[in-house]
This record gives sequence, C-alpha cells and structure tokens, in this order.
Amino acid sequence: MRLHILHVTTYRYREPVEILAHRVMLTPRSSHALRLISADLSFEPAAELEWTQDVFGNLIATASFPNPSERLKITNCVIVDQTAAAWPILKIAPHAHRYPFDYSHEERADLGALLVPEHADPDGSVAAWAHAQVLGAGTDTLSLLQDMNAAARAGMTYVTREEVGTQSPQETLDLASGSCRDLATLFIEAVRHLGFGARAVSGYLFDPPILGNPAEVASPHGTTHAWAEVYLPCADWVAFDPTNGRMGEAHLVPVAVGRSIAQLSPVDGRYVGGADAFLGMTVEVTVSAIGRTDFD
Repeated sequence: MRLHILHVTTYRYREPVEILAHRVMLTPRSSHALRLISADLSFEPAAELEWTQDVFGNLIATASFPNPSERLKITNCVIVDQTAAAWPILKIAPHAHRYPFDYSHEERADLGALLVPEHADPDGSVAAWAHAQVLGAGTDTLSLLQDMNAAARAGMTYVTREEVGTQSPQETLDLASGSCRDLATLFIEAVRHLGFGARAVSGYLFDPPILGNPAEVASPHGTTHAWAEVYLPCADWVAFDPTNGRMGEAHLVPVAVGRSIAQLSPVDGRYVGGADAFLGMTVEVTVSAIGRTDFD
C-alpha cells in the first residue's frame, strides 16, 4: 500500500516575532515493512536546516530562522510504501512463548530503561491493574499482550485532547478516558510492570472505512497517532495500538520511538516576543492511499 502524507502546522503571531530554533521529528522510520519513497520538509519563512539523529535513531531537523516573522508554517509531504501484514505471524523464541519468561543478559542490558516503569504508582493501582490481566502462570505471551491491549481501551472513553502533555497511567484509569497517547502510555506502563521491554511510538495512522465505495476508500483518511511496541525475543519489536485494538504495523507509519511519549513531540520550539503575541496554532493532517504509478 502506497501512502501520501501531508502534515501542515501553522503558528500565527500578532506581530513579527523572533522565532528561535525549532526541533522537528517528522520523517518516517524505514524498516522491512516501511519504505520511504520521498520526503519534502519545508518552512515559511525559509529556514536553515541541520540534520541529526538522537539516541533512538530518530531523524531530527533543527530549523533556524534568520528573520522575524508573524507566521511560521511547517509543511511535511511524505510518500511511503507500507507492506506490513494485516494479520502478522510472529516467530517468537520458544522460551518466550509462555509468560513469564526471561530476557537474556544482553537483551536486558540493551533494553535498560525500557524495562522500568516510569510513573509513580503510590497506591499500586496500575501494577494491580496490570497483574489482573494475567490469567495464570504459563499463560500464552502473545495472548496476554493482546488482552492487555484490549484492556487499555475497554471501558475507556476516547477523547481528543488539544493540550500538550500526557496523562499519567493512574489518571487514565481514574478518569476512564484518554487520548491515543494516554492509552499508549497506560499500556506501556502496565506491560513494564509485568517485566516486558516496551517503548512509545509516534507517527501517522491510515484508517479508511471498512465498508464503502471505492471513491470513499480512496479519499484522505488519517491523523497523527501514538502507540506502543513490545520487544519479544526473535520477533523483534511488535506494535500494539490500544486506541484501535490492533496488533502489528498495518496502517501505521512510525516516525519516532522513545522511552515515553513526552520525548516524541513532532515540533518543539520557542519564540521571543510579547506575552500576547501568540494568536494560535493549527494542525492539518491527511493520509491518503495512492496508486503506485502516480509517483513512480
């Protein structure tokens, strides 16, 4: 499946302001299931770009702006081939078929902080919720993770939160609601309490209607999205999307991975100007399926 992604972020100011360096993570991560065909990142006003990679290998563009401006527009136009199977067959190491299992010494050393719960759990409610999903000793590992994925959404009201930041797992449980990043954080924290190595992922979701005419399916459907990945020996990193109750990378386009969602902001920057200079921000995202010959 070939996908065209258009992501436009616009900041508006009351008067020209000095735009400080902005750190942008918008380039998809290539893998065996995702091939980057083209990527065009542009800025208005024009910016000087410096490209780097962080400790997780995420590609980062740092944009510097020589002149003041009353608007900043960041346009990311990407084409990828997404070939992940809708129903993946995972070749998990035999010793990891049943939970609990032990990671090797090398795996534990490499996973490091990705094994450790990040949020305080003073009353143990998150740990208790996680352990409640385990049916018993020797349960099937993949079934357990799929149950956890479903539990992180069951009984929860999905909400779109515009404010910056992520709820703690305890807040999500208490409120019984959350955004995709909140549900992913709950899942990550829960499986870490069970001893799994897990990381956060941000990127794009292509989610066309299951039923409909061809014109409907070909129209733009998608958004920015957050989900989780769990490391399983031999199977590598396996995607779990609690918001949609899915396992595997189909319909997902990963851009950045990290210890937590807080590390994965697509755009991060500041400006110098009056306290009331900022008028607002808009984000527009479309993810569309295209014919392979359209851009070949």
